[in-house]
Amino acid sequence: MIFKNISDLRHHLIEQLPNALGLVPTMGALHDGHLSIIKDAIADCDVVVVSIFVNPTQFNDPKDLSNYPRTLKEDVEKINQLHGNILIYCPSVKEVYPHGVVSETFDFGSLSKYMEGQYRGGHFDGVGTVLKRLFQLVKPNKAYFGKKDYQQFAIVKKLVDIENFSIEVIGCETYRESNGLAKSSRNKLLSKDQMQEAEILYSCLKWAKENFHKQAPTEMKKKVKSIFTSKENFKLEYFEIADENDLVPVVKLIKGKRYRAFIAAYCSGVRLIDNIALN
Repeated sequence: MIFKNISDLRHHLIEQLPNALGLVPTMGALHDGHLSIIKDAIADCDVVVVSIFVNPTQFNDPKDLSNYPRTLKEDVEKINQLHGNILIYCPSVKEVYPHGVVSETFDFGSLSKYMEGQYRGGHFDGVGTVLKRLFQLVKPNKAYFGKKDYQQFAIVKKLVDIENFSIEVIGCETYRESNGLAKSSRNKLLSKDQMQEAEILYSCLKWAKENFHKQAPTEMKKKVKSIFTSKENFKLEYFEIADENDLVPVVKLIKGKRYRAFIAAYCSGVRLIDNIALN
């Protein structure tokens, strides 16, 4: 079932009275990665709400917003093939931003300072703003996010703490193409050859995991930069090794701490991100 306003959705939910209500926030252009997250939610919850809303405040580049694929008809068809009590919520910009399209400002500490926070100004304030609003509207018990956007996943958990929401934030494993490239709505903007070439991101992450205890983070960064220098169609934006708890990039490893490698690069103008747990 598709709902375009929150009053109809809430009326339906009151009739169902679910013990566990799950929310899977998306911006549409659904792929197998999204569907795997929805399946995880179905397994946990009586009712799952999948929101489809392209959020304008988390795009710092207007061109990126206008180019973002919008495929509602196909998205609904894909969701309808799943087995579960799934409700689709497609709010208008007016419903999400009744007082104008403006971001709130949040203090996410070090979680928002590096990687995506460094290269996409205001991005996480936009993410926090739209998710706070969706949480207030839908009132879920659980919310599901892919770990491909691990920094966003950490931000959402912090948002729940800041706003004191009674919501369990659940991270779902990254779903990948056959060559290892993380599934993303942006992959639709790549040609077949570009898709194949883009496996370089995952190759670098796998190399980092294999060499994590053999080389210092600074040396690993130099190596990844050199790999991208030889790739004509690619531009590396960042490669960082960061503490998994505070997401601060490190130059020296400390025993007992958990680390992740994060990468962002442009493939013929299409921005791709990925990450991997190192230990």
